[in-house]
Formats: sequence, structure tokens, C-alpha cells
Amino acid sequence: MLPPDAAVAHLDRTDPLAPFRAEFFLPPGQIYLDGNSLGLLSRRAEASLTRVIEQWRTLGINGWTDGEGAWLTLAESAARQLAPLVGAAPEELCLTGQTTANLHQLLATLFDAAHPTRRVILGDTLNFASDSYALQSHLRLRGLNPATHLRLVGSRDGRGLAHGDLLAAFAPDVQLAILPAVLFTSGQLLDVAALTRAAHERGLVVGFDCSHSIGAVPHAFDRDGVDFAFWCNYKYLNAGPGAIGGLYLNRRHFGRAPGLAGWWGVRPDRRFAMPAAHEPAPGAPALHIGTPPILSLAPLLGSLELIAEAGGIAALRAKSLRQTQLLMDLADRHLAPHGFTVANPRAPGERGGHVALAHPEGWRVCQALKAAGVVPDFRAPDLIRLAPSPLYTRYADCAEAMTRLEQIMVQRVYLTYPSAPALVP
Repeated sequence: MLPPDAAVAHLDRTDPLAPFRAEFFLPPGQIYLDGNSLGLLSRRAEASLTRVIEQWRTLGINGWTDGEGAWLTLAESAARQLAPLVGAAPEELCLTGQTTANLHQLLATLFDAAHPTRRVILGDTLNFASDSYALQSHLRLRGLNPATHLRLVGSRDGRGLAHGDLLAAFAPDVQLAILPAVLFTSGQLLDVAALTRAAHERGLVVGFDCSHSIGAVPHAFDRDGVDFAFWCNYKYLNAGPGAIGGLYLNRRHFGRAPGLAGWWGVRPDRRFAMPAAHEPAPGAPALHIGTPPILSLAPLLGSLELIAEAGGIAALRAKSLRQTQLLMDLADRHLAPHGFTVANPRAPGERGGHVALAHPEGWRVCQALKAAGVVPDFRAPDLIRLAPSPLYTRYADCAEAMTRLEQIMVQRVYLTYPSAPALVP
């Protein structure tokens, strides 16, 4: 067996994804482990954005129609490239808006507020707050009281959701359930296929927020029968801050009138005819509302191109699992004596793309870690999230980050930083 340092060096030496690190702009002097909040810029994404800017500079309005990469069809091009990552047909995808706006569109399209017996939306207490805000506001807009028509599944330990509790919540008065594929705090990966089967057996429509799974975990939306999904593209897909969002609509729901109709959702051959009545485009593109933000969409095309060259989502997932396992092993060996616990599920089939380390002084430790040249992420009350990104993170980066974290604890450097700021009530 190789000694630990040699084993890590061997992993990097034999890593088939190692050459792709050179494609990224890496923050100098830093180990970047915050790819689950904002992925880094790649040269390919930069080139894609630059190409669109050059089209704007030289073609003006003709950039919409002239030459290869005309803007009119960029959203469809992105859908074709992204489809293999989620196991869907391109026509079931719509690259549009942003995460919460896309959730609003899906709710407006799929939720029937006048249903005689099923008027409850099911969520959970651990999901990203914006989803809950959207659910509450949507119910109010439809004349329903969130206090009685929004039901949230609780957590037994504050970290994860129990599969049995979710199944028990699929009650006869629930019409639609929205769950996170991966919890943004603990990194728990839910069993999308099993939950979808159970929801359908009980007559529910079910969808997933995939913001923390897209680009980190392979999905099979069509095979699993998921009704809908939505996500952002700026985390593991490295499409840039505020990048265009995405949504999936299973073909069984094709033909539904979009809840929020807009001109870009009109069938392409009639869009510029400006018909008085909305004539929906075939498939998920009917859920487009306004003109695609081309400058926000362009970097995603370069990122998806890079992922395809790297072998697709399966190759990224394989490395991600090895890197998160390495982080957990090092945490068990070197950080447990300093009060750390691994808060994410350990089984490969139950964890997403990041490791969550819990510590009572997590905020102060996180500040010390940043000062030591490691970029992590903190989530209240006590979680330090470490997210290696397979295309640019080395195994040596993971090992060195944990070494620096251990030094911070041994030397008690974190005690020199102020406690977490109080949250305003």
C-alpha cells in the first residue's frame, strides 16, 4: 500500500480529467473548494461569451439570424448539449430565466388551485429558502392560504430528510410535491426514482430542485418518470454568476398552456407574426417567457462543450465520489479529534458533490481557512461545505486543504476570529 502522500500523488498522476484543469482560470494562491456556490470560469466559457460579444459588435441585430451560432437558436443548442446530463430529450428542456422564476412558471403551469380534493403543495423544511418563498407566494396568488395549503416535511436531525417521512407525507390531499434532489446544506442525495414512483402511485405530481445536483450527479429524468425539475447553471456547470437557469418538463405534460405566457414561448415559425392569441411552441420551450438573455446563456455553451469532451457526467461523478471520499477519510483521521463530524451521508448513492463538516465554531474556522488560502463555504449554524469540482480540483488540493484545516485547529488560530454575526430577526 502506498503511503498517504504517494497515494494522493498517484491519484493525480492517473486522473483522466487532470488535463482539464488547464482550461480554468484558478484564483492565484488559493485552493478553491466552493464550486457548489459558484464554479470557476473556463477558457471555453470565456471564448463562448467573447464570440457572442464579437457577433454583437460586428453584426448588431443580425446576430440573431446570421452565421453559425445565431442567437435565435442558442437556447435550443444548450438544451441539446445539456440533455445527456439529466437523461432527457432536448425538447423536454428549456434554458430560460433563473431558478425561482422557473419554479414560479412550473407552478403556474402544473398546479390546479381549483382541484376539488387535492390543493396542498408539499415541500420540506431544509430546502433553499427561495423555493419556500415561491410556494407561499404562489398559493396566495391562487387564493389559497399557505398556512393550510403548504405542508413541509421536517427533519429528524436538522441535517437530512428521512425517506419514510417523505413517503408518509404523500397524503391524499397533496397534489404536487417539490423536493431538493440534493440538500444544499448537508449534501444528502434523495432517491429521486423511488420518490417519483411512490408519488405517482399516490396520485401526486412531483418535481425536484436540482440546483445542487446538476453537473455533479447523473440524472435520468425520463427513465425515472419525474414530472418536472428546475435548476441553476452557475454551480457545478460553471456558467457564471447569475447564469441562465434551466427547467425540465416531462412530455406527459406537453400541451398544457403555460401558466405565464410570453412571446418567446410562441412556436418559432409564428413568434414574429405576433399572433393575438398565444400559440405555444412544442414541448418545454412553450415555457419560455421573454427573450433569452444571450450574454448569460453563452458561457453555458462553452462549459457544456468542455464536459462532453471530459467524458460526460459519468466521468465527473466518478471523480467527485473519489474526492469526497478522500475528504471524509482525512476528516475522520485528522479532524475528528478536534470536534469535527461529517454531516453529509457517507454512502456514495446518498451524497451529492460536497462534504459538509460540522463544528461548533464553524464560522470562525471558515474565516481562518479562507485566510489560509482555502476557499470553503459556510452554512448556518455550524456547517463548513467543501466542494471539489472534478474538472479543476486536484486530489492534492483536497489533501492540502485538510492539512491546513488541521493546522488551524492544532494552533487554535480560529480563536483569533470573531464569532458569527447575529442574524437579524
